[in-house]
Amino acid sequence: MLATSHRKTLAASLALILAGVVPASWAGGLQRNTDMGLAATGQRATVTLVLRLHDQAALESYIRQTVTPGSPHYHQFLSTGQFADKYGASDAQIAQVQAFLRAQGLQGTVLPNRMAIRTSGTLGQFGRIFQAPIHSYVSPATGRTFHRPATALVLPPALAGTVLLATGLDNERAYLSHRISAPKIAGRQPSLNALARKAGSGNPTATGEPGNYTVGDVANLYDINPLYARGITGRGSTIAIVTLSNFDPADAEAYWSGIGLATKPHRITQIHVDGGGAIDGGSGETALDVEQSGGLAPDADVLVYDAPNAGNGFTDAFMQAVADNRADSISTSWGSPEIFNFAALNVDGASNTDTTDVGDLQTFHQILLEAAAQGQSVFAATGDSGAYDTVRPLGHGSGPGQFSAPLTVDSPASDPYITAAGGTTVPYSFSFASGPTASITQESVWGWDYLQNYLDKIKPGAYDLFAGGGGGGVSVYWRMPFYQWFTQGMRTSEKNQSLVYNDPQSGPFTYLKLPGHFSGRNLPDISLNADPETGYIVVSSSDGGVISEGGTSFVAPQLNGISALLAQSAHHRIGFWNPQLYLLQNVFGYGRYSAFNDIRAGDNWFYAGKPRYDQGVGIGTLDVAHFDLFLRSGL
Repeated sequence: MLATSHRKTLAASLALILAGVVPASWAGGLQRNTDMGLAATGQRATVTLVLRLHDQAALESYIRQTVTPGSPHYHQFLSTGQFADKYGASDAQIAQVQAFLRAQGLQGTVLPNRMAIRTSGTLGQFGRIFQAPIHSYVSPATGRTFHRPATALVLPPALAGTVLLATGLDNERAYLSHRISAPKIAGRQPSLNALARKAGSGNPTATGEPGNYTVGDVANLYDINPLYARGITGRGSTIAIVTLSNFDPADAEAYWSGIGLATKPHRITQIHVDGGGAIDGGSGETALDVEQSGGLAPDADVLVYDAPNAGNGFTDAFMQAVADNRADSISTSWGSPEIFNFAALNVDGASNTDTTDVGDLQTFHQILLEAAAQGQSVFAATGDSGAYDTVRPLGHGSGPGQFSAPLTVDSPASDPYITAAGGTTVPYSFSFASGPTASITQESVWGWDYLQNYLDKIKPGAYDLFAGGGGGGVSVYWRMPFYQWFTQGMRTSEKNQSLVYNDPQSGPFTYLKLPGHFSGRNLPDISLNADPETGYIVVSSSDGGVISEGGTSFVAPQLNGISALLAQSAHHRIGFWNPQLYLLQNVFGYGRYSAFNDIRAGDNWFYAGKPRYDQGVGIGTLDVAHFDLFLRSGL
């Protein structure tokens, strides 16, 4: 991803920013990475050859039938073997790829889903195979050395018809976790007052304190307690977390015991993919994912698939979680801007309008199709940069060394076969420094412009909170999926959106012009509270112990845990959520017995809350007890 040089080397600039899991005010001091020449040719790497699916249109039709009441395939989910036989690569195709690998002195391992072959070799071997020398680079900002192809990979003719993509020849860090802390504001009052309509009542593990919420508060806010009263605790269900950092499972145990929550013992299993992730700045993300999902479903088993935040780690971990097919639901809280996959930002000489996928979009899509066919519900955080997803990795501004902030969405949340988890702010009151007390009086689209406006009145120009908020908008790669066709509130992409870098020497340069009026997939799909100001307690030993955070990182695992409860209640996997969500919203709308709360206030710096669907929160927030009733009744 963003691996090869482009005119003025945007990829090198991005690699600098993405070289660590850090917040980025970050783009201000852009420098080129130093090309150290050919990497050690004897250095070993593991490459994943992603194989093309068969008859994708038939697969998509089958998935739709699995969640359509009255269909002969309703809830007839496939096993991994059945998926492989129907839609995976054929014996002949696999034999051809294996023969090619043997001719190069390599051995390949075929995954059970017949969607990938993994092979290990040297950088020299792979550089020759894909006609792309592998170079070493040094980041001047961090001193970190990494390698990546110096030119675009070229698939040999023997692989071109069967292999979609070869991944694993770079070890740049590519993804960010979508957790975020409340801004550091002078004079912050230590006590925040809960005004939420259900906070602090009903669940014994709830605190009722914004910023110190627990899974018990989530249960109060979104009507989960009636399921607990029926004995629905996730028993018999299995949750999977896909993450890019390792963690200490004792953190999750400490969180659950600390809030007084009884959970199934010995429930966490760690699966380290490609050697596993590191204990690093992202470990708190993994901890909160497990704490939130496992806290909402205290008797569910929890599988944690962690991989390195580099090369093929993310897609390999996702593919393993789906191919294993042990989990009924899966979530991830990592991602990157969708546009970072486009050829315009990666391929030397590509047009600045070239939105061809040269990254992971198609790979993730195939994996998510398999998950949907197998009945695995999958959730992804939409990000914490509001409607402007590049702000967190690149910063924003028009000065020298700064990037513009086009309207963009996050991947993999933008894929039409994942449930995109957005964020809200629940009601609370606040005050800072000498300012007056202010209130959010109804659940709103999360966007920190409400705080920006407040702070600008107290101390103009002292704080820049742009574009903190729940991710959402319109994909400019994936077309609008069938389940959104009849939903009021759908939008096309906005015109006149470009990623521009103001080069300190030569001035503004346009790297990418985004297509306007593109009828793309709208996101998010569903939301829950995510504003760090009304955020949650996290136990993370790598972050110093007990901390308070927020972000859509919390919403994805919360939906994962909720899905485990719903699976136990329904006595089967829930399957792909989105067609079921949109059908309910389109047919039954909102009201006393609706599965959804309509969010009509707030904005994510561009898209405002309004009746029915909006790109700030999607359909709205969940009433879980009502959603459960609809699911058990067969919709």
